[in-house]
Amino acid sequence: MTDLKHIRNFSIVAHIDHGKSTLADRMIQICGGLADREMKEQVLDSMDIERERGITIKANTTRLSYTAKNGEIYQLNLMDTPGHVDFAYEVSRSLAACEGSLLVVDATQGVEAQTLANVYLALDANHEIVPVLNKIDLPASETEKVKAQIEDVIGLDTSDAIEISAKTGMGVENVLEALIERLPAPEGDIDAPLKALLVDSWYDSYLGVMILVRIHDGVLKRGMKIRMMANGVNYQVDQVGFFTPKPEKADQLGPGEVGYFTAAIKTVADTSVGDTITDERRQTEAPLTGFKPSIPVVFCGLFPIDSGEYENLRDALEKLHLNDASFHFDAESSAALGIGFRCGFLGLLHLEIVQERLEREFDLDLITTAPSVVYHIHQLDGTMFELTNPADFPDVVKITSIDEPWIKASIMVPDEYLGSILQLCTERRGVQLDLTYVGNRAMVIYRLPLNEVVFDFYDRLKSISRGYASFDYEMDGHQEADLVKVNILVNMENVDALGFVAHRSHAEGRGRQIIKRLKDLIPRQLFKIALQAAIGGNVIARESLSAMRKDVTAKCYGGDITRKKKLLEKQKKGKKKMRQFGNVEIPQSAFLAALKTGDD
Repeated sequence: MTDLKHIRNFSIVAHIDHGKSTLADRMIQICGGLADREMKEQVLDSMDIERERGITIKANTTRLSYTAKNGEIYQLNLMDTPGHVDFAYEVSRSLAACEGSLLVVDATQGVEAQTLANVYLALDANHEIVPVLNKIDLPASETEKVKAQIEDVIGLDTSDAIEISAKTGMGVENVLEALIERLPAPEGDIDAPLKALLVDSWYDSYLGVMILVRIHDGVLKRGMKIRMMANGVNYQVDQVGFFTPKPEKADQLGPGEVGYFTAAIKTVADTSVGDTITDERRQTEAPLTGFKPSIPVVFCGLFPIDSGEYENLRDALEKLHLNDASFHFDAESSAALGIGFRCGFLGLLHLEIVQERLEREFDLDLITTAPSVVYHIHQLDGTMFELTNPADFPDVVKITSIDEPWIKASIMVPDEYLGSILQLCTERRGVQLDLTYVGNRAMVIYRLPLNEVVFDFYDRLKSISRGYASFDYEMDGHQEADLVKVNILVNMENVDALGFVAHRSHAEGRGRQIIKRLKDLIPRQLFKIALQAAIGGNVIARESLSAMRKDVTAKCYGGDITRKKKLLEKQKKGKKKMRQFGNVEIPQSAFLAALKTGDD
């Protein structure tokens, strides 16, 4: 067991793509965590998606053994955190397990929106912060300018900021030395009852649920009986160890250490992240505080294309939930799409990642309905319920008011693109709160309705600013709005999967858009089909799909015109009857395309 004053627990926080994972790679290499042949880029990012996209999704941990210049050996516990706003939940729980943070800023890009958000999270957790300027080997790096930015915007002293290049390994040794000198050692009492923070849990097909913990007090040993304080379940510990990044077994974990244990746990539902683990016989008095749980903000339906795959989808979601406790799912059925699940996510990227993992890791073909947000509906009888699925929208007569969720968005953008960004936010019903300048970059703070951001706001933002704008948001309560439910009718039949809730001013435009798209997607039938978008009984947009007609008069050569007329009349009657009794099968491909781009 390592002495407390030789342990340092730290996380790396930064904006997406500023070099967190590359810095972690270099540290592992210097400390000899892996042999050179085992080294690869983004070594802590284990998922294929993470490697392909170059982003971190899961917070990963590793223990490094570093011999400092003073000749002493230190144990460094590193947490590599995601940079994207959708995974702020991962960041908050990693920070809860550490005493200090490395703030990595790209010397070519400077401070971005998510740099700010993640730093503030670290400051809230009372962390000591060491500023690090990365990518100084690039010709475009402006170290002095960026230092001034960090001082202006965040208020951190940068006189002792460390300049490095994580790619080449230049200056990384200085970072390790700074960690030892500037970060505080953890505190803990070895004789006290066991008190450990549950940082993460995931499923291993051989060992069952693996649990990552940070020990505060006491000792975690093999064979000991432990208790989860949130739900009062007891388990016996089978195996204890730590990651270097490879899993290594150990006899015990002491105060200040970060490691994992297994206890033949079958269901991850028993392991809620942020829980306190204690000894069953000698329990600690009070559980640990200061952890932010995840709240889903975007909901959408996931349906298997083949309804026979429903069981497989359920199993896949349960397994994925073990690995990522931040998304929620409940069973739901739809008249158009059959049976599936209503899932809640932390944001659009999170939705995209989960969907991609289901398709890749479990080989499922899915239809995803249009994303929606949580509305608060106040009814006449004084009750309030949360609406996550537009299909459950109550009768208008019963509603007194509807509240929609709003966010507080921080956008950082070079000055020349500011005008078009302001215009975009105004279009989306945004309210400007603040506008400040840092050098030639503007920082705008807007209040925006979440339902306007969910669809294509981020893409538009990036295309308007040629990729230079950075965006970060936090939830900012609910507010009453004039919202309506738009139904999509095909041949007078309501298609529940295509219905959506929108602001009255935008409802018509969006309804018209979906109808136009459906006209191109639905194959023509033998009878005329009406495609309509309606608010209640009021039709706001309509397109007609003309009937396929057989040329019934082809066999008439010459003769009286009445012969042709008679045949055409007969055809007309047949069409009328068909229209009355015919039903339209909407192909799955049409659903996919309408929902995917229905809200461009």
